[in-house]
Amino acid sequence: MKQYLDLVDYVLKNGVREVNRTGVATLTVFAYSYRVNLQEGYPLLTTKQMFFNSMVHELLWYLSGEAHIRNLQKKTAIWNAWADKEGHLETAYGRFWRRFPMPNASLERENWGARWVWNDPETGQPVFDQIRFVLDTLREIKENPATSNRRRMVVSAWHPANAAESKLPPCHYTFVFSVIGKRLNCHLTQRSGDIALGIPFNLAAYALLTMIIAQETGFEPGVFAHTIIDAHIYENHIETIKKQCSRQPLPLPKIAIACKPILELTFEDIHLIDYQSHPRLKFEVAV
Repeated sequence: MKQYLDLVDYVLKNGVREVNRTGVATLTVFAYSYRVNLQEGYPLLTTKQMFFNSMVHELLWYLSGEAHIRNLQKKTAIWNAWADKEGHLETAYGRFWRRFPMPNASLERENWGARWVWNDPETGQPVFDQIRFVLDTLREIKENPATSNRRRMVVSAWHPANAAESKLPPCHYTFVFSVIGKRLNCHLTQRSGDIALGIPFNLAAYALLTMIIAQETGFEPGVFAHTIIDAHIYENHIETIKKQCSRQPLPLPKIAIACKPILELTFEDIHLIDYQSHPRLKFEVAV
């Protein structure tokens, strides 16, 4: 995909060498953005073999709202390095997507969306379901395009108090949906992006999420846009990613999604069609 290859080329040419917590230095640029038209196909990279199955399991795990990886571990090991022996994470994206903690106290004249608040079965505390808020708002837009929430479909995985202490606070920490005409668009903001390993997964996951939500709420998929604040290539990835950039992109695949409510989807309901790719490339994870 040209947008991804342009990102790699830009960082290789303009990146500044930076040291970081992992002990492996990076080439880094600030605030890189790109856009993908989802009408042109599903943006799964073809210049290397992508592990589509793992990505789908991860996305469904996010949507489950689970704060641990005990069920996810049965399908993929991609989160094992950051979990404890019981499978708990200090930060779990889906936990905040589906069960964002409500404040213990409110200030005078503050209002809270009681319609999307429920008591967390694990803690007994009130939490806010951001995904249901988005789905309900999109259905309201279909009925009334002037609904007050149409420019407020923001989902946040960032809790400041959690992020201050977490071993790995969210990298892709917030995304916003927007309806323009008949199309649903999504913009993802990412504080930190590993271009060789993480960004291809993030692109594929949020593009798929946008397509799933568009189908359920009666919109066409539109544009996926992505801003990476700290966009970097690890030094031990440079030679391999140069090899990847020498490969000619192949036609994009398509996605078929079962007509089921998003929160009832299973792995078997999502099908990748006509995917061709160049061979797998090996990149080491910097933990």
